[in-house]
Amino acid sequence: MSTEPEPAPEDTAETVEPGPGTPGSADASGTGGEGGDEGGDAAAPAAQVSETEAELAAQRVERERIERRKAEKQGPIEAGGKLSGTAADLLAAVRAVEGGEKPAATVFGDPGPARRQAPEPVRPPRPAPAEPSAAPAGPPPETVEAVRRVLAEGGAPEVLAPQTAAVLGDGAAEALRTDPWQLLRVGGVRPEQADGFARALLGAECGPDDERRGRAVTVWLLEQAALAGHTALELARLTATLAQRGVPDPDAAVQSTLAEGEALAFQDALDEPGARPERAAGGAEGADEEGEGADERPVRVLIGLERYALAEESLADGLARLVNAAPKQDGSAADWERAADSAQGSAAELIRAVAGHGLVLHTGGEASLAEPAALLHAAQALGLRAWAAAPGPLGRDRFAALLGSAAAEGPAVVTLAGLLAGAEGPGRDADGAVDLDLLVVLDAPQLDVEAGALLAESLPDGARLVLAGDPAVLGSTGPGRIFADLLAAGVCPQIASRLPDPGPLGELVSGIGIGELGQVEAPGKEVVIVPVREAGEAVHRTVQLVADSVPRAIGVPAEETQVITPGHGGAAGTRALNAALKERLNPGPGRFGGFDPGDRVAYSPAPGRTLPGRVVKADADGLHLSCGGEDVVVPKDRVEGSVRHGWALTAHQAVGGRWPAVVVVLPGDAAQALSRPWVYTAFGRAARHLSVVHGVEQALPRAVAEIPARPRTTRLPALLAPQVPTAG
Repeated sequence: MSTEPEPAPEDTAETVEPGPGTPGSADASGTGGEGGDEGGDAAAPAAQVSETEAELAAQRVERERIERRKAEKQGPIEAGGKLSGTAADLLAAVRAVEGGEKPAATVFGDPGPARRQAPEPVRPPRPAPAEPSAAPAGPPPETVEAVRRVLAEGGAPEVLAPQTAAVLGDGAAEALRTDPWQLLRVGGVRPEQADGFARALLGAECGPDDERRGRAVTVWLLEQAALAGHTALELARLTATLAQRGVPDPDAAVQSTLAEGEALAFQDALDEPGARPERAAGGAEGADEEGEGADERPVRVLIGLERYALAEESLADGLARLVNAAPKQDGSAADWERAADSAQGSAAELIRAVAGHGLVLHTGGEASLAEPAALLHAAQALGLRAWAAAPGPLGRDRFAALLGSAAAEGPAVVTLAGLLAGAEGPGRDADGAVDLDLLVVLDAPQLDVEAGALLAESLPDGARLVLAGDPAVLGSTGPGRIFADLLAAGVCPQIASRLPDPGPLGELVSGIGIGELGQVEAPGKEVVIVPVREAGEAVHRTVQLVADSVPRAIGVPAEETQVITPGHGGAAGTRALNAALKERLNPGPGRFGGFDPGDRVAYSPAPGRTLPGRVVKADADGLHLSCGGEDVVVPKDRVEGSVRHGWALTAHQAVGGRWPAVVVVLPGDAAQALSRPWVYTAFGRAARHLSVVHGVEQALPRAVAEIPARPRTTRLPALLAPQVPTAG
């Protein structure tokens, strides 16, 4: 590594004043610290773009699937300080979540079983092609107006009426009047703010021991846990956090929540010697009703939202089906063996594993992508309908370039959302399953339980599924840790690539993966450290690097350089950096919501999704973008919540992408946001050159050595154990 020399003098770089928010923050679609995909809370529809329409269609299918599963359940589940926020504070909190200025999941940032009988998986029907039309219709105007009146009466900002009406649905005004704490369901609203709203509406009736408040805060905490990646919470942790939130009787609050069906309770058996038995609040499923005479096997009692519980159970069912069933016999054993013999090293091992198994895991860094590519080519040569899918267009385009055009129809690689919605790939067969024989899912650590459940249910019997990815990168923005859980469970073959990432960058990133931040020889200035003292200097030096130093010394133009920083807010977050970079690289008046033609942007059509692109124009229809070669039109009222400038991204937004040059900005106030997975992910986005604008001193090596990925509480291993014999 080397230290960047002083660049040529320039006077056009702007130092941006500190903005609101905290480093390492995220919006409602991700987590704090390691960061979610901070693209905004609103899902903006796009016209004339299969990727965006595919995402929205996939979400509709997922919601329909959840409703079907709820309807098929056998019967009801057995139940087992005076803070007040002003209207301005409440509005600011909601806008912060929409804009990504505050961490979305700070509450839970740190850190066989009795099982419900789940219904047979119901495959979603093949959706009709999505029409590139206008935004989805919002709630009826009369509903919005009624909600507006209730909000005004309770001292809440009236501009929240459309969002509140959309969340609470028909009868939203009456629901709010009956239970003011329902306001907590609106993203960004916190318990103390809902308390103030409730006091204004209820007067003397309002108290901290109100049963409605206990239920609402319990659900809110479970939703916050989901934003931090958990699919459920241990009962003891939930009740302790409820007590911290001013709920006088946490056990009663949990019992009431279970009785109303707003959450579910589960028991997972523990194998730890000496562990104390625990009984579920209100009676968890499978709880021993015989009392003294029953087996007191130690259990872990978990409480979770039904949405994620059903998804995780469906996911376990689908994965068990793949593991336990023999894959379809496509090609003889001799044909598969010849295909393996033609490959080398761990690519041959991957082909042999896929030949005889329905589910295979493949791990490795960037260089290891050559092995799934070899598998795909071999499978296509054997006559299999073989496809690859990535969570987003960055991963899709990256793998398509590696795959080449050996197939007559071109590279068989799509986005996962497009595949599941039927907008990309082979479509669905008469039974509603995706019409393929082999699917390789790239960047598999980005799969959350809802996407994973829809994927598992959509695969036909006899299909082969390969989950491929780097387990050291940041996890999914949604709840769950499918890839890590499967690796730990040992239910299927695991092929670890032996292909190292080359050069000084490969050496640096590989060391970070094992907790070592070492010096590497970089004779070609592959790695450069730029020390800074404060955030303003970090912004100034970043602009110099992107606009002058990297193009001049490395030969990578500004449009091929990506800036990555821990959060959106702060004096050197994405907002400050993007403002300075726009001023230097594409100055303009920003007449349309702060954007001009040529601006580099990050568009979020839905929470957890980021599409990089550029502004083409703006007109009465909205902001016209080009994202991955596809045209997108974002309506004017959706721009603020779904489009950001994209010269600078967070690490989670950048997952799946690779750029010739990357500038990682680490201002001093970002130290608390750093972790080994964050550093590994950010540094690993660079293909040829990495500049590190370094202002965190010893916090960087400390994060690499001492701060691993935050644990997530999930049920997938326990759900797999009784279905797959080898599951631990």
